[in-house]
Amino acid sequence: MPNAKKTLVLGASLKEERYSNMAIRNLRRHNQPVVAVGLREGEVGDVHIGKDLPEGLRVDTVTMYLNAQNQEPWQVRILAMKPKRIIFNPGAENPAFERAAQEAGIETLEACTLVMLNTGQY
Repeated sequence: MPNAKKTLVLGASLKEERYSNMAIRNLRRHNQPVVAVGLREGEVGDVHIGKDLPEGLRVDTVTMYLNAQNQEPWQVRILAMKPKRIIFNPGAENPAFERAAQEAGIETLEACTLVMLNTGQY
């Protein structure tokens, strides 16, 4: 898969009406490999939602569905993973985290993963 961008969906939900759930399904429809982490374990299609980051995880993209306060416990670990980019979806904007990521050489976007996928910008 030449354009595969392994993506971590942080703030994944089992509820179909949640944007993080839609993103998981849409990423898979676009043949993107997905790792999902949320409050509750379960399955969204062929993707398992875990409650913690798998050991040694390496991803191209982190797509953030947590608000700034809920991102705090994850920030150091996400930066240590050195993803190529972090997408801060609407409601997940976090200027301090964005600055820290940029200083670490990680691209940041305040964007909507669903729109990016559906417009070929992912």
